[in-house]
Amino acid sequence: MLIHEKKPFFRGCLMLCSFLVLFVVLLSPVMHDEQGNKLTGLQYADNVFNELSKGSSNFIPAVRQKVDTVKGRNMTVTVTMKKAELAPLAVKVLAKAGAEATADGAKLTIKGDLAAVLSAATDDSEKLYHNDAASVQAKYGEKDARAVAGAWWYALSPSIKELQKQGMIQEAQVVDQVLRRAVEPGNNFFGIIPTKVSDHIVLLTAMLVFYILYTLWYGFSIFELFEGLGLAMTKSKVKQES
Repeated sequence: MLIHEKKPFFRGCLMLCSFLVLFVVLLSPVMHDEQGNKLTGLQYADNVFNELSKGSSNFIPAVRQKVDTVKGRNMTVTVTMKKAELAPLAVKVLAKAGAEATADGAKLTIKGDLAAVLSAATDDSEKLYHNDAASVQAKYGEKDARAVAGAWWYALSPSIKELQKQGMIQEAQVVDQVLRRAVEPGNNFFGIIPTKVSDHIVLLTAMLVFYILYTLWYGFSIFELFEGLGLAMTKSKVKQES
């Protein structure tokens, strides 16, 4: 018979079964967010960490300082957008920023004041970061405010290499900063309510303790099962020379 030790084997079975039951509960919509939407335990935990991450990811004031360093500098680039369907919207947002922009399919030509363009991208990103989609929609007449962030991203991202080719290294670095620290967070954190770690010390501690205990729970259940099957590790005897 495979079972060598019944007690540890059945302890392992009980622990593993209870582990799986709780795992099913974690995958069930038993939690709620601030809006009353049903969430699984994993989604709730993900929500909490997203809110905490957003609360410590507002780099926009620093980005504005970077944009100030390229005031008065013009840009003239022709880029190929990876999402050609966003080209008409890119022309619209760039025109609102005071730049000349024309699109021929996926090819986009941009001429204008670099600081003005980057300031406009930062303004729109800040509104999205603060969940103010209505202002962005009203500004461009778009139903999807996040499409504006997409237009900025796919228009400005390829312009970095074009600026570098022209020897405008500092300007390219500022464009990169605006994209990574303003446009990307504005889009990714849209709809999430920011919170501070100090406001959720008890919750974070409880989640960390649960994670550690739940991991140990699984590990010990496997250990007990293997011991019951006679697969426990033991220290080998030292062979004595005669």
